[in-house]
Amino acid sequence: MWFFGCPTIVFGDDALEYLRDIRGQRALIVTDRNIVELGFVEQVAGELEKAGLQHRVFAGVESDPTMQTVEAGARAAREYRPDWLIALGGGSVIDAAKAVWVLYARPDIRPDAISPTELLDLRRTARLIAIPTTSGTGAEVTWGIVLTDSEERRKLALGSRETLPDIAILNPSFVMNLPPQITGDTGMDALAHAIEGYASTWRSDFSNAPALSAVKLVFRYLLRAYRDGSDQEARTGMMHAATLASMSFGNAMAGLAHSMAHALGALFHLPHGRTVGLCLPYTMEYLAETEAEKYAEIGRSAGIVGDSQLQITRTLVAQIRSLAQSLGQPLSVREAGIEPGLYEESLPALVERAENEVTTVTVARVPDGSELNQLFRCAYAGENVDF
Repeated sequence: MWFFGCPTIVFGDDALEYLRDIRGQRALIVTDRNIVELGFVEQVAGELEKAGLQHRVFAGVESDPTMQTVEAGARAAREYRPDWLIALGGGSVIDAAKAVWVLYARPDIRPDAISPTELLDLRRTARLIAIPTTSGTGAEVTWGIVLTDSEERRKLALGSRETLPDIAILNPSFVMNLPPQITGDTGMDALAHAIEGYASTWRSDFSNAPALSAVKLVFRYLLRAYRDGSDQEARTGMMHAATLASMSFGNAMAGLAHSMAHALGALFHLPHGRTVGLCLPYTMEYLAETEAEKYAEIGRSAGIVGDSQLQITRTLVAQIRSLAQSLGQPLSVREAGIEPGLYEESLPALVERAENEVTTVTVARVPDGSELNQLFRCAYAGENVDF
C-alpha cells in the first residue's frame, strides 16, 4: 500500500486573501526575525484580523533550527492555545513549525523522537498553514522535518505523514526580489528534489508527473529569477517549480545527493540548497548507468536530444553544472571554501552520516562506505565520477 499526500494548494496574486476565510479563534505565526522586518508578518496578521482571528508571533526560528528552538515554540503554543499554526518563512521556519505542532499536541514526545510509527493525532489540537517565502525547499507540501542536534553536530531527518500541512499558500509577492544567492541556493534545491524524486526507487505515476513539470520550470525560469529579482513571471514559475518538485520527492523520497548534502551541511554549516546542488552532478554520474533511462526521460522533458540514453544523461549533468556555474554556485567542495586538511579529517564522519541517511537506500545503486568515501573525494576535488 502506497500513499500520495498533498495539502490544499492556494496560489495566485491574491492567494493570501484565503486567510480571510479560515475559521477559528487564535493563530500562532511561526517565523523568523527577518520575515518580521520585511513586513510579511504584518500582512498575514492583517488578513487574520479580517477573519476575526486573534494572533501571536513566535519569531525565534533560526537557520538550521535546533531542538531547543522548537521546544521554545511549543511552550509558546501551549501558553497561547491556538487552533491554527501558520508557518511563514523558508524551509527552516516551516520545518520548525511542523515540530512545534507535534510538541504542542504531544508534549510527552521529544523533538528527536518524531517518527512515522507514532500516532500523533495532531488535528485534535490545531491545524497547520504553510506560507513559503523562498522557492526551493518545498517544505509547504512535504511532511519531512529537518532539525539540528547542535551537540552532536548532526541533522535529524524526522516526520510523520500527519505533519503534512493542511494548506499551502503560494503568495508570489513574498518571493519577489529575493537576493541572488538565496535564489540560486534554493533553486538548485528544487531541481535536485525533482530529479531525485523522479529517479527514486519509491517513485510512482503520481510522483513522476510533477517532477517532470518542475524540471522544465527550473530550466526555464531559475536563471531569469537569479538575474532579475523583480521578474514576476520567473518568480512565480520558480515558486510553482519548488512546490511541484516537492510534491514528487515528498512522496517518493529524495536520493544520494541529499544524503551527502545533509552530512556536509551539518559538519561545515553550508546552506542546504548549495550543498545539494553541488552534490547532485556527482551522484548522477555515479548512478548514470543504472538510472540512464530515468535521467534520459528527464533530459528529454527539458529539451535535450541525443543518440542514446547515456548520452542524454551526460548532457543533462553538463547542463546542471553549467546552470549552477551561471548562478555563482560552487562546483566542488573546495570551491565552497573548505580547507583540504579539515575535509580530510572529516571524511570518516561524512561517510558515516551519509551512510545512515534513509535517502541513501532509495537509489538503484546503493553505495557502500568505500564508494561514499570516493564520492566525497570527487566532490571535493571536482573530479568526474567514473566508478
